[in-house]
Amino acid sequence: MIVVRRATPDDGPAMAAVLNPIILRGGSTAYEEELAPAYLAGKATKPAFAHVALDETGRVIGFQWIEPDARDPALAIIASFVALDAAQGGVGSALFPHTRAEATRRGYREIDATIRADNAGGLAYYARQGFVDFEVHRAVPLKDGTPVDRISKRLALRGA
Repeated sequence: MIVVRRATPDDGPAMAAVLNPIILRGGSTAYEEELAPAYLAGKATKPAFAHVALDETGRVIGFQWIEPDARDPALAIIASFVALDAAQGGVGSALFPHTRAEATRRGYREIDATIRADNAGGLAYYARQGFVDFEVHRAVPLKDGTPVDRISKRLALRGA
């Protein structure tokens, strides 16, 4: 059973334990270098907001955050991560209703998810949640110079 709760700054190390192996594996996140627990702890505080998903032992197996877009404060930017050993287990689907409700409560107009074009799982996940293609950012270079498209998908929350 997956339990979802609001993240706190104390969850930073557990969030790093989920995300950093994904980064090290490569190919499915825009992040290319490991992130510090303190950085991730900051995603649990204003203006950002995060939820964590816990397995039956209480281990954090995924998390999702939203934060306001720097250019459009009515647009929430979302990021979602699921532990490698919990992928395809319904973690993202358990998290999203909580994140969507919080985004609506905070008055966001839309949520934007920008995903690497080579992240088929991420693209499919956001489509299942109701996100639709909005914009393609062509040939965004990775750290090593490899060009990879980024696809922005949007979900309207109110009067978009």
